[in-house]
Amino acid sequence: MKKLLSALSVSALLVGATFGSVAQAAEQKIGVIHMQSIFQQLPQRELIQQQLQKEFSERYDAIKKIQDKLAKLDEKYKRDGALMSDDERTALVRNAESLQSELKLKGKALEEDVRRREGAEKNQLLQKIRAAINEIAKAEKFDVILQSCAVAYIDKKFDISARVVEKVSKAK
Repeated sequence: MKKLLSALSVSALLVGATFGSVAQAAEQKIGVIHMQSIFQQLPQRELIQQQLQKEFSERYDAIKKIQDKLAKLDEKYKRDGALMSDDERTALVRNAESLQSELKLKGKALEEDVRRREGAEKNQLLQKIRAAINEIAKAEKFDVILQSCAVAYIDKKFDISARVVEKVSKAK
């Protein structure tokens, strides 16, 4: 009899604990954000692109000049190559190869610098986004905010991406 009573009390505790955790889960407020759409909708993203374009414009222009020189040398070689002496042709080819090497070197360095600066700017923007998410979560008493890529399905009413975009856009 004592065993039956202990088994019943343990069962009652387990059932109560299960229903209690289900009730707690139902009370949680969950939100979802779509990071990619947040980044795309932010006006700061466009400003960052313009700022980087301006910052690196001289280097882009230098690369463009090298490309133009290479195009002129190529055109000259095609047009006058048959009429040139071997020494002139060799000098032209060496000049073109030198410009090609310079173009590769400067192009690679520019790409790396742009990528590094773009990453730094995106990280600053990401910090602003995270701050906005935290403010919204605290103000509206969300228990959990998930990224949409981590969720198989969620109702649109739980998506707070537009509010995050609005908050970050105002912060500038």
